[in-house]
Amino acid sequence: MCGIVGFYGEQKNKENIIKKMADRIKHRGPDGEGYYTNEKIALGHRRLSIIDLAGGTQPMFTEDKKLVVVFNGEIYNYIELRDELKEKNYEFKTNSDTEVLLYGYREWKEELPKKLRGMFAFAIWDNENEKLFCARDHFGIKPFYYYMKTKESREIAFASEIKAFLEYPDFEKKLNKKLIGPYLSFSFTPTDETLFEGVYRLLPGTSLSIDANGVKINEFYEVNFDEKEYQFEELVDEIGKIMQDSVEHHKIADVEVGSFLSSGVDSSYLVSLARPDKTYTVGYAEDKYNEIDYAKELTKQLGITNVSKKITKEEWLEAIPKFLYHMDEPSSDPSAISLYFVSKLASNDVKVVLSGEGADEFFGGYNYYREEVDMGFYNKIPYCIRHLLAICFEALPEFKGRNFIVRRGKKIEDEYVGVNKIFSEKERKKLLKIEDNIKNKDITAPLFENVKNCSNIVKMQKIDIRNWLLNDILLKCDRMTMASSIEGRTPFTDKEVFELAKTIPVKYKVTKDNTKVALRESAKKVIPNEAYKKKKLGFPVPIREWMREEEFYGEIKRAFEQDFVGEIFNQKYLIKLLDEHKNRKKDNYKKVWIVYSFVKWYEIFFVNNGIEK
Repeated sequence: MCGIVGFYGEQKNKENIIKKMADRIKHRGPDGEGYYTNEKIALGHRRLSIIDLAGGTQPMFTEDKKLVVVFNGEIYNYIELRDELKEKNYEFKTNSDTEVLLYGYREWKEELPKKLRGMFAFAIWDNENEKLFCARDHFGIKPFYYYMKTKESREIAFASEIKAFLEYPDFEKKLNKKLIGPYLSFSFTPTDETLFEGVYRLLPGTSLSIDANGVKINEFYEVNFDEKEYQFEELVDEIGKIMQDSVEHHKIADVEVGSFLSSGVDSSYLVSLARPDKTYTVGYAEDKYNEIDYAKELTKQLGITNVSKKITKEEWLEAIPKFLYHMDEPSSDPSAISLYFVSKLASNDVKVVLSGEGADEFFGGYNYYREEVDMGFYNKIPYCIRHLLAICFEALPEFKGRNFIVRRGKKIEDEYVGVNKIFSEKERKKLLKIEDNIKNKDITAPLFENVKNCSNIVKMQKIDIRNWLLNDILLKCDRMTMASSIEGRTPFTDKEVFELAKTIPVKYKVTKDNTKVALRESAKKVIPNEAYKKKKLGFPVPIREWMREEEFYGEIKRAFEQDFVGEIFNQKYLIKLLDEHKNRKKDNYKKVWIVYSFVKWYEIFFVNNGIEK
């Protein structure tokens, strides 16, 4: 795990610029640094040493110096690929996965990413053809951002984190106002654009190349589904085999590998398979937000160590600016701060941790999916009637059952944006004082295209894999682990695991009784307690209660009353949402938090110029 930076173009003082860019993200790689520059290109690397501690220094070159690479991530099948390349007479000087990328590119050119199993973001410079080739892994576990003043530009800068662009001379820091509306609905920026104008994320399963002819972007992997028929026990066994295989590949390292552990089935399954020496858990004083006792019970039965910490309210509130600085963009997910603390805890002992991201999206874990089964009777009502009811109920004030009638009277393609929808488009119009012209459907429509003949549950899975998993779950895992200079690995979010998961029939994902049905049954075979039954909490936070206390309420109100907030938001409406929550009239904590997160992020990057507090 590392941090990479670079730029293609005619900049002066390349050595100085690339060093400053890399220093901005030195938390991603405190063990070493390296740079390469010539007339066309500058590449920088910050290293966290995990595989081939002595020989994995970057940038790394082929023996003839014609190719050079900077790489962030891990290639879990690098040993198999290296053996394949050796049979083609390639000679290797190191035991690192980085060198496999170099000779893999020489052999397979732009087909290389298709052969990789792992989490990766890399850039290869071809000196002979003066071409830069970059790629990001299949599901977007590792980040890759690029900056272009215009889409027609012949110059480009790239980095593992957006904050590195603050040191790039041509970077013009501007707020991308048109994405604020979608952010408020989806709970993150749901396109390849970010809230910084001109900064784009390379999408998962996508490569980018640039040379004298300009930039070319190519998709090498698309999330698709292909349900098959299984005997239930056969499927359960297949899940067990592929998860054991994935865990073994994700344990490959020349340093100790630990694991995060909550009380749910996902992390309990990983820990029971991996049996790491050390596991890490955080919780809070409030019992329903504390998973420490569950974690200690499991690790005692497994005979391994659990290290835990209770986070105080004061610690959590103090960490908000640090959390947002490392996230680069505002986040609607307060549990990410718990991940920040558990990463700090683990960093005292290990450099690598396993984590359970991806299980819910791949295996059907969200209770939202159960509505398709639990309320299937309602779908028997003709759609025209349901749709008419939805139109009528949408015009009414909120009350219990209203949102269900509205949702079930719309097609999934017209209504669904993900498991954590915050503001509706109608509510955005009340809240925003700026133009808000991007419709949610404009963003989701292309994602629904290749699952249009699938069930509603599969359609929701597709949206959640390409939106929620990418822009919330995996993003916070990468940022919060790297903030403490450790590597987070996600065995569920694995190409080979998905190759099986995409074939699972809906009846083995979600029933009236449970979610992740087949996965839970597989986990039951190896977890020594009943965690396989338990609903995932995922390091929850008592933020709903804290917002009603005077200290946090006062801080949020102060933030909302700032002048710049009034240029973007309707401040009276904001305070109304906050007061309704404080006075227990409505549960508005998600709506309050998503705007507060934006405001604090804006302070860090646009008022304080990206200075970490």
